[in-house]
Amino acid sequence: MKNSLTHKTAFLSWLVIYPVINIVSYFFDDLLIQIPLLVRTLLLLAILVPLMTYIIMPIYTKLFEKWLKKE
Repeated sequence: MKNSLTHKTAFLSWLVIYPVINIVSYFFDDLLIQIPLLVRTLLLLAILVPLMTYIIMPIYTKLFEKWLKKE
């Protein structure tokens, strides 16, 4: 069922994005806090979107493949 896959994919994305944002914030918070909010958000997205799309999500999709395909 496609709806189930959509919910599972959304949950998996949340599961991955939450710790990645916290890790990036932890290591770069002192630098980022000096930058205006809109620029900071733009920089975070420039880092996180490619990281998520090309590196992290393919790994997690493979790790959770059976769960994602299970109905």
